[in-house]
Amino acid sequence: MRFRSLRALTLAFLLAFLLATIGTGFAIHGITLQTIERLVDRRILVVNDAIAGAPGDRRPADVFRRIDAAMRERDTGDIGLLLVDANGRRLGGNIALSRRLPLGFSTIARDDRIAGLSAGRALVRDVGGGMTLTTVAETEPFDDYNAARTRIYLIGFGSIVLIVVGGMVFFVVTIGRRIGETRRTVEAIIDGDMTRRVPIHPSGGEFAHQAMAFNRMLDRIAELMASISNVSNDIAHDLRTPLARLRSQLALALRRAETEAQRDDLEAAIAMSDELLAMFAAMLRIAEIGGGDRRAAFAPFDLADLVREVGDMMQPVAADSGQQLDIAVDAPTRIIGDRQLLGQAMVNLIENAIRHTPAGTRIKIGVVSTDAATMLTVTDDGPGIPVDQRKLALRRFGRLDISRHEVGHGLGLALIDAIVRLHRGTLSLEDADPGLRVALSLPRNGANK
Repeated sequence: MRFRSLRALTLAFLLAFLLATIGTGFAIHGITLQTIERLVDRRILVVNDAIAGAPGDRRPADVFRRIDAAMRERDTGDIGLLLVDANGRRLGGNIALSRRLPLGFSTIARDDRIAGLSAGRALVRDVGGGMTLTTVAETEPFDDYNAARTRIYLIGFGSIVLIVVGGMVFFVVTIGRRIGETRRTVEAIIDGDMTRRVPIHPSGGEFAHQAMAFNRMLDRIAELMASISNVSNDIAHDLRTPLARLRSQLALALRRAETEAQRDDLEAAIAMSDELLAMFAAMLRIAEIGGGDRRAAFAPFDLADLVREVGDMMQPVAADSGQQLDIAVDAPTRIIGDRQLLGQAMVNLIENAIRHTPAGTRIKIGVVSTDAATMLTVTDDGPGIPVDQRKLALRRFGRLDISRHEVGHGLGLALIDAIVRLHRGTLSLEDADPGLRVALSLPRNGANK
């Protein structure tokens, strides 16, 4: 059996412990009763042998005499004796039976209505001459002793079970709380809060040491990520100014160009400068969104209205490229998020579909809501993206072989992915058969709070 959770492991342990405890209690109870019965059987056998006498000494008068002597002896005062003839008539003894007992050993109880006896053992033996001798002894030192012994077992073993169950509940609650603290810290870091750390309890112990080790690991990861992020951000910041100056110089040179060839070369250089500036701006934008600071400005809005607004704006753009953009929105869909960023993501998705599909392609943007999430999709019936290249398309600067000759810097889907992650959602590339479906899964309202 595979235990996949702390609760399952705890329940399995408790079940095993309860079964072992109950089994031990029954075993002790049964062994105790068996031991008492063996001792009582041995005693009544000795008394029965003494009263029955040797095979040649079993005349009724002799048996009567030995019964009378046994009843007067102190150590047999709690022994019951009964001698009957072949017809079941009582010949002597100090007890009476309400039923005929079988030969050999048997168990008797309160239902046999023997005065002063609630549970015991009986030995029935044929002593010759048609006579039958019954010897009875109690297996309980006082009335209802077996019930009292059962209560003792229930109280004793029950208290053990309660203590262990209480300990396990305390263990599960304590472990669950510590695991919950770690999980909440991890979720906060996934959401972009790299300053979040696992609380360290002042009482110390293994959990505190584990939390300190975990926090040191997070500190180190944060330092490495910050250094990497700072390098890329510094490069983007530092290069934007000289690139902007270079573009200004190229624009000035373009105005002074004397030949058509010079103007063409300068316009191409300006276009490349604009592309580089756009790439650095996208890098800084991704870093800003990835930090999670914009989540504080989340507000409720109707995603369906935003889809219609963006779709109406982009339909002329698609028409100019010979493509058709359809809007598939049925009902209002309210979510909590950044309306501006999600609008930018939609525009980027539609522009990607227009740029990477041929004329005549049909593009559709729509919203589908379920109980768990709201799905924003942009679907086209173009050539699509091969399955083995979809991960590459989602990477920063990821350029597919078929798009390397086109204008772009490979940060479009990475920027969209950063926006979706800010909203605690997921981005996936799916097969539209034919074409490509880009799906943005956004949690329902409560998940964004």
